[in-house]
This record gives sequence, structure tokens and C-alpha cells, in this order.
Amino acid sequence: MTELNVQNMTCGHCVSAVTRAVKALDPQADVRVDLGSKRVRVEGRSRADELIRALGAAGYPALVADGTAAPAATRKGCCGCG
Repeated sequence: MTELNVQNMTCGHCVSAVTRAVKALDPQADVRVDLGSKRVRVEGRSRADELIRALGAAGYPALVADGTAAPAATRKGCCGCG
């Protein structure tokens, strides 16, 4: 399992975009998104660096979660909310 902090998720559209980015990399992955904590848990065959690259390309900078709170968003979410 890989757990990531995804800084710029602010709404349901963001959650969908993040899920799509992971599924494009690994269609069989189990993706669980917690918008409140800005965490994404992925059970699948992709490595953390691959997931981070895919999410970054989709416009969602990500870091491997280390148990601390997610960093503050560096920009507003996909639709200007947040």
C-alpha cells in the first residue's frame, strides 16, 4: 500500500481527477481518497514514484505520507475552490 499527501485536492472533481490519474497508471488499483485529510491510499502494483509522477502530470503535486498533516495547498483546486 502507498499513502500520499495530495496538496491541491479541494473538491469532488479533484477526487475524481486524482482517481482517474491513478487508474490510468494501474487500472486494477484500489484507490481510497480522503478529501478532508488530503490523503490518497493506493493498493496496487505501482510504485510511489510512479504515482507521484502521474498525479503531478494531472496537476496534483503529491508527497509520500509520513504521518504528518498534508502541506498547505500551493494554489487553489481545479475549479478555483479552496
